[in-house]
Amino acid sequence: MGKRAFRASILHFLSDPGCPADSARFGYFPDGLLLTDGGLVTAVGDASDLLPGLGNDRQLTDYSGKLILPGFVDCHVHYPQIDIIASYGEQLLQWLERYAFPAEMRFADPAHAADAAAFFLDELLRNGTTTALVLATVHPQSVDAFFSAAAARQLRMIAGKALMDRHAPAALTDTPERGYADSKALIRRWAGVGRLDYAITPRYAPTSSAEQLARAGQLAREVPEAYVHTHVSENREELAWVARLFPEHPSYLEVYAHYGLLGERTILAHCLHLNDAERRRIAAAGAATAFCPTSNLFLGSGLFDLAASDRAGVHVGLATDVGAGTSLSMLRTLHAAYQVLQLRGQALCPLRAFYLATRGGARALRLEHRIGSFAPGNEADFVVLDPRATPLMARRMAAARQLEERLFVWLTLGDDRAVAATHVLGEPLYRR
Repeated sequence: MGKRAFRASILHFLSDPGCPADSARFGYFPDGLLLTDGGLVTAVGDASDLLPGLGNDRQLTDYSGKLILPGFVDCHVHYPQIDIIASYGEQLLQWLERYAFPAEMRFADPAHAADAAAFFLDELLRNGTTTALVLATVHPQSVDAFFSAAAARQLRMIAGKALMDRHAPAALTDTPERGYADSKALIRRWAGVGRLDYAITPRYAPTSSAEQLARAGQLAREVPEAYVHTHVSENREELAWVARLFPEHPSYLEVYAHYGLLGERTILAHCLHLNDAERRRIAAAGAATAFCPTSNLFLGSGLFDLAASDRAGVHVGLATDVGAGTSLSMLRTLHAAYQVLQLRGQALCPLRAFYLATRGGARALRLEHRIGSFAPGNEADFVVLDPRATPLMARRMAAARQLEERLFVWLTLGDDRAVAATHVLGEPLYRR
């Protein structure tokens, strides 16, 4: 991790650019230079300004003709479900029973967990994703396997053991006390090791008893630096089930709030069927939501309302939600997000789309001081996009004149083939 320089077109975001985009909120250098030292960003700017002062001790990598962006951030994904992506049919509750739970039972085997974790992380890198918030299974060894693989690659990752003590196969349930004890031991073992953070992870309200949710809330109070990661308001059948299971609470969201699981380090996946008061409640708590467009379309769960989240002041990150999500590619996920919002009658302009996939995700995870932009001192995780990755893309890019038009081509036609390289702390961990 010595001194490095990377030449290409470079784009990063200073804040949410909005739609239409405010040029004061992003930095774009058509012929740019990114300087790093020890895996951290030291400067970014026009190549003409920075090249004369490089010195002979800095290694230069020339990606001219390509675009460098901060590494993509995936705010909600299930690594144990990588083997059931593209499983036909069903809506949420039936899909869990038929596909997800049987697949997750295999993670009692540490060797299977290690193999899946390595494959999953390498696939993230092949798609340009350098940080993710990840669900493991109920088995502590599934978390150990994931964090071991992430640490070996020096990745910034957040993960946690799923908490489930009811309404799941016996092989996938714990108890309130065992779930608490296992989670606390995993926090001691992994939180803060390298670039790793822990997420307290009640899977969703129906699979945790009141006692388990209370113990999870206790752990969140005892370890305030830990994240809380769960699902809410994904499916209407799920909502009705939660209302029957927790009749004493006025809403699904308030179940989590009651047990101390709604705070500034809480990430709530889906959030499709919220009302405006619930969105304001999320914003007031400082929590964030994960927009999972491919999963929501695949399971027929509903259409995320980004405009309503914006009005309420909710932080929003983008998420693949594999295995119900249909791709680990953030480009494919952005394409689906654009389509979802079209159906909502809402706009997702290209610059804001790429903000959500980079700094927006980092902000949702409260990591914008470390990743998501090329601010000096941030970690040098970045993706290199190729405008000529396919013949069709090359032909369409040849006619694109403006930055936003080029971004929209990547958003519409791009996938893993568009990722020329992925760098972590300045080092290339993937090259096509």
